Amino acid sequence: MYDQAKRSELIQFARVDAGSTVIDVYPGDGDWTRLFSDIVGPAGRVFSFVPAEVAHFKNDPVGRMRTLATEPGRENVEAVSADLVAMPEVTQQADVLWMHLFYHDLHTALMQAKGATAAHFNRAVCERLKPGGYYVIVDHAATAGRGTSAAQSLHRIEPAAVRAEVEAAGFVLDAQSSMLARSDDPHSVKVFDPSIKGETDRFAYRFVKR
Repeated sequence: MYDQAKRSELIQFARVDAGSTVIDVYPGDGDWTRLFSDIVGPAGRVFSFVPAEVAHFKNDPVGRMRTLATEPGRENVEAVSADLVAMPEVTQQADVLWMHLFYHDLHTALMQAKGATAAHFNRAVCERLKPGGYYVIVDHAATAGRGTSAAQSLHRIEPAAVRAEVEAAGFVLDAQSSMLARSDDPHSVKVFDPSIKGETDRFAYRFVKR
């Protein structure tokens, strides 16, 4: 999805280093899990967390991550799954929790089917991160003023809404980046639309647990 320069910049932004413990939430194809595994090395750990709310998908997201964890050199990866808000029960205290293009889903019917809300999940993240740990969110931007209203229909969310929700859970905004901003994104079409897929306007926030 990103060239080497952008990947490196995102990893630096996320403050993932050798020896870090990282939780990769809803890892998809596992690309970030693999990158983090390489970076944290044998002294680090990567939890590839698949929410139970999506574990039934036909592409078998849990099985795929378990297979990834058996790849040579992936001894520092553990594939785990539980209800979204039970994430702290299947992971260890972490230095970084990473959410790539997924935070908006916290406001969809699928992820809320078991009663979990963004507020519940943000509190779970705060519980699981070490003091000084980072909560890093990259997502598709919605038009200013839309708040969370485009999450279900367009899979977008207003950056200000994310910031307000995460800060309400006790986090402090540590940094934000426009490295993935795209001024040519009309913000009015679904992120999977062929006209914009892979080229959406995205924001990146790094919050810190005090």
